[in-house]
Amino acid sequence: MVHPMTAAHSLTLSDIRLAAARISSALVRTPTRHSRTLSGIAGCEVWLKFENRQFTASFKERGALNKLLTLDDDEKRRGVAAMSAGNHAQGVAYHAGRLGIPATIVMPENTPFTKVKHTRDFGARVILHGADLKQATLAARALAEQEGLTFVHPYDDPLVIAGQGTLALEMLEDVPQLDALVVPVGGGGLISGVAVAAKGVKPDIEIYGAQSELYPAMAAAIEGRPVEESPAAQTIAEGIAVKQPGVLTTSIVKKLVRDILVVREAGIEHALAMILEIEKTLVEGAAAAGFAAVLENRDLFAGRRVGIVMSGGNIDMRLLSNLILRELSREGRILTLEVAIEDRPGALARVASAVGEAGGNILEVSHNRMMTGISAKSATLGMVIEARDDAHGADIRAALQAAGFPPA
Repeated sequence: MVHPMTAAHSLTLSDIRLAAARISSALVRTPTRHSRTLSGIAGCEVWLKFENRQFTASFKERGALNKLLTLDDDEKRRGVAAMSAGNHAQGVAYHAGRLGIPATIVMPENTPFTKVKHTRDFGARVILHGADLKQATLAARALAEQEGLTFVHPYDDPLVIAGQGTLALEMLEDVPQLDALVVPVGGGGLISGVAVAAKGVKPDIEIYGAQSELYPAMAAAIEGRPVEESPAAQTIAEGIAVKQPGVLTTSIVKKLVRDILVVREAGIEHALAMILEIEKTLVEGAAAAGFAAVLENRDLFAGRRVGIVMSGGNIDMRLLSNLILRELSREGRILTLEVAIEDRPGALARVASAVGEAGGNILEVSHNRMMTGISAKSATLGMVIEARDDAHGADIRAALQAAGFPPA
């Protein structure tokens, strides 16, 4: 069966220019900025598109608004339905509420409460249904059919794709000398719109996608491999955790995108932490995937002018806290050590003195007197210590060793 969108609509640069004219007055024209520090680290000229500065902190507003503005009066009166666990939900809910269009959003039952609350706060009716997006999608489509609502797909819709592509027009207006664009990929709506827009404006520009290794669905699709319906994996890039890319989006990606780069989960975490620390900018995991792909493919991008789409900034604060601690540990700036000590007064003070004289800062201390493999007159002392860097961490370990407390 031919997909109705493919048969009925061939997306063009004109469609994206029309979308830009339609939505520009109600959206933030986010900046595209050069990062001298990240450029030095990556070995190429890095330009960042700050879509995390949209009102709902995501590019998803663009496509949602473009779709909503094309509804006729009767469709607006009856309302819209969508399925999403996050950014698409908030984009549809916010602009539907602003335009006076009733919106119903079906979200999986395990959606974080904060995302549910934000979507409701924008005035949408939120229905929690299903264990994942696939089940939520079926419910949303059924509801749209029953109530005569217009279904707003998060990515496999030409109007949504055209809206997302408007950010590429802005990037090339701001930095026309870009050689390549790197875009996070889930279902493919963003990269499809970006590819059509960028290739239309500058045919020789190259477009690359960035996907998590845990959800490489688009990479598999364009390589002609079957997309495996694997059990849900836990990724920090939940915004691109899509098991099945769109039909229309896959078709566009196959024609216009140079390659899909699959990046490691640790690489996404590292990129997010670097953007936060160096650019003082908070992004979500999906938004860090582009810079992670550049870091993991230095030879591919060496010396080139690369635009990276930072697609959004909606990240759970608890997850962010955990990620920062993990990154500090990887970099040797947080040490977790154990030393054996005599269980008597003064022992802890001698350990603390050794750490302090080496310039370390003890963050946490715990005693364990229940270790059966050591003397009853001994204890294991666990410490979490802050260091300046990996070399300083080695100095702290050496100081403990010299003081008679070899760390484990």
